[in-house]
Amino acid sequence: MNDEIKSTQDDSQGAIQKTNALGPAKSKKRAARIIITLLVLALVVIGYIKRDVLFKADAQSPDQPSSSEAKPELKVLYWQDPMHPAYKSDKPGKAPDCGMDLVPVYESGQMATGLPEGAFQISPEKQQMIGVTYGEAEYKSVSKTLRAVARLAYDETKIVRIHTKVEGWVEEVYVDFTGKLVQKGQPLISIYSPELVQTQQEYLLAMKGRNELSESPFREAVNGAESLYQSARKRLELWDFTEEQIQELEKRGKPIKAVTLYAPTDGFVLSRNVYPKQRVTPDTEIYSIADLSTVWAIADIYEYEAPEILVGQAATMMLSYYPGRPLRGKVTYIYPQLDNATRTLKVRIEFPNQNFALKPDMYANVELRIDYGKKLVVPQEAVLDSGSEQMVFVSLEGGYFEPRKVQLGAKVDNTFIVLTGLKPGEKIATSANFLIDSESKLKSAAGGMGMPGMSHGGGAPAGGKQPPQNHSQHQQAAPQTKQEDHSGHQPKEKKKPDPQMEDHSRHKPDAEDHSGHVTEQVDHSQPQKQTERKILYWYDPMHPAYKSDKPGKAPDCGMDLVPKYADDKK
Repeated sequence: MNDEIKSTQDDSQGAIQKTNALGPAKSKKRAARIIITLLVLALVVIGYIKRDVLFKADAQSPDQPSSSEAKPELKVLYWQDPMHPAYKSDKPGKAPDCGMDLVPVYESGQMATGLPEGAFQISPEKQQMIGVTYGEAEYKSVSKTLRAVARLAYDETKIVRIHTKVEGWVEEVYVDFTGKLVQKGQPLISIYSPELVQTQQEYLLAMKGRNELSESPFREAVNGAESLYQSARKRLELWDFTEEQIQELEKRGKPIKAVTLYAPTDGFVLSRNVYPKQRVTPDTEIYSIADLSTVWAIADIYEYEAPEILVGQAATMMLSYYPGRPLRGKVTYIYPQLDNATRTLKVRIEFPNQNFALKPDMYANVELRIDYGKKLVVPQEAVLDSGSEQMVFVSLEGGYFEPRKVQLGAKVDNTFIVLTGLKPGEKIATSANFLIDSESKLKSAAGGMGMPGMSHGGGAPAGGKQPPQNHSQHQQAAPQTKQEDHSGHQPKEKKKPDPQMEDHSRHKPDAEDHSGHVTEQVDHSQPQKQTERKILYWYDPMHPAYKSDKPGKAPDCGMDLVPKYADDKK
């Protein structure tokens, strides 16, 4: 290289001396050309020098990276089929069933991941293809609202049915229609009863005797008169004589013919069964009165929601005819029997009824808020429910997924409460779970018992060219398979003929193409037919829509293209 530079400099100096002999104008142009030529030559020389330095560096350490980029070599444990991991080989090659390149499994990668049992890998390309998205298990304050339809009813604890305790005849009726609002102590009817008149007379006589004997020196007589008085008074009280009526009787000094009965409570008259001059007995229900200061809402709750309802739980009621006026109440009772027709459980909710706006037999919408507190939840889409068990797919590093069983609690909106099986912050798949589950079962089945047609022995040789569909047949005739491929051994055959092979001297005119005659030496009827059949095109066995006019590999999965013959059945 130095000699070349020196000769170039000598030539340039000679050219400069020649140019000095020329005229000034021509010498300047010639000098410029010479300078440009020298610059180009210098650049070329610098390039050659750099290339030599790089070649020397590569020759000194061809397989060793620089110290700054040094990486430890990974030890390959074995090679496996990416589609069927059960097939393993101790050297690289192709999968015998699908023709895909075997992929290495490294020792360091296995030790670094520490994958749990059942974990499997899905490539990023396949994840994008099936639409995998991710979520996270996290603690949240969980609450939900149960909505139900309810029917308003009377508060049965505030319904009063009124009877007379004596037999008699009705003199006056003061409450004369159903639905009337009555107040406690308001007159209802007046009744004439001979028994009441007689009891009044006895009371007056006992009162008179007590007064006369109160100053008697005989103590027994005084006590007897007092006892008779108290007995008569108690009898009047038991027949619903009020204190005011007894005082009036004492003041008058004679019996009252028609005694008035009063309302024992506030409320609306539900029924009326008494009319003037009517004979009544203790069996006759003359009135029934209901207090509507509070009403019941009987709500129908589905049986799967029933365990979440508790007595004392707050409730809100809305009526379509009173929009914007929510009413607050609470659950007071849960009925013990399920409605067999509707499969619902009736729950009683009590509401105050101000101004008697709520009418029995109205329909209303009831909302029950259930607060679970802070719970670990996952999205609903992340759970794969097979009926007998629930499962989520936990995302690990390197595109691995772990199928994990979980125990679920209540479903709240679009989330599930997780009781066991997950920890906060774990990343999970929230979509394409059916496809992920299919991939998991496929790989677990392949790892446990192998896939159909995978009895391939010790693995495929590297760079094998055998057709995948005939691999099982050629595996037993290994020596013949080696003889079949003569295209790579033609030079050796010219130097040293193989004694096991037939004399090819008669084929000397076509000596360069022995592939067609080797097939005749091997006893395989099927390959013999394939060479004679006309090939229309080559196609991908996994995706037949892909066609090619020459053999090769499918661009999507790497499988060998399969020939399509003219006499194949369509």
